[in-house]
Amino acid sequence: MVDYHIPVLREEVLHYLNAGDKHLIVDGTLGDGGHAEAILQNSGAQCRVLGIDRDAEALARARKRLAPFGERIILVHGNYSEIQSILAQKNIREIDGLLLDLGVSSRQLDTPERGFSFTHDGPLDMRMNREDSTTAADLLETLSDKELEDIIKHYGEERHYKKIVRFIRKAQGKGPLSTTASLSKILSSAVQQPRPARIHPSTRTFQALRIAVNRELDHLRTTLTDSLQILNAAARMVVISFHSLEDRIVKQFFHDEEKGCVCPPKTPICICGKTSRLKVVTRRVVTPSAEEVKANPRASSSKLRAAERVYA
Repeated sequence: MVDYHIPVLREEVLHYLNAGDKHLIVDGTLGDGGHAEAILQNSGAQCRVLGIDRDAEALARARKRLAPFGERIILVHGNYSEIQSILAQKNIREIDGLLLDLGVSSRQLDTPERGFSFTHDGPLDMRMNREDSTTAADLLETLSDKELEDIIKHYGEERHYKKIVRFIRKAQGKGPLSTTASLSKILSSAVQQPRPARIHPSTRTFQALRIAVNRELDHLRTTLTDSLQILNAAARMVVISFHSLEDRIVKQFFHDEEKGCVCPPKTPICICGKTSRLKVVTRRVVTPSAEEVKANPRASSSKLRAAERVYA
């Protein structure tokens, strides 16, 4: 039997998506299919899910898991940022809900050869789609010091970014860095901590490299914007993030699209033409319960936000 990963915030996703009997929901980050399975199990027989994932291995597992739902599930190997073209290829103009569960999956973290984790030695890869050409090792070899510093600083929110790059370059003087263990050893030396810290010294830099390899923040911004063109009236957008950079982008996007006119207060008549396109339905970020975190510790950093499409 295949050991599928546990979808985070399962009940909250079902509540905020509010899938109807005849709805078409897009799961842009299908993974092992846990959220899609829950949606299909808890909706009418005519509700369908179109699942997208850039990881072909995850898509294969989801295909087996979701096989009992037959034609109610549509699977696509691709990036969720391509959602408009994917729907056009399927002759679909509008959808009734969009789910994005961002970041790296437990399966990817626990597979050493994928290179996402510093706790398991493997090649310094980090590609979510193995058909992509650039790996984390490639970035370390080809980026300038300034480019690498910017990635670690902004994507990893790591304050020791300059020292880390110096240590990396010193190590590269002896040969290329090609494994997660070798990089983690360098990071532990660069970010020395006087006492046990809440997170491992490698955490932020590994996060930064993964985001850069997969262009995660760029894809997120594109998808949020493009989704406004394909969501039906009252369709819900639900986004689960796992670190502050993603959550900040989602929160700001929802806020900006909820606002209507942005003309100066003293302008007698609106000249900007801006109308509200979203209604935020989670006034406060939704986080997992203590029971869920106890059962699945990796859910602890998850945050859910939801908004509903409105038309003027």
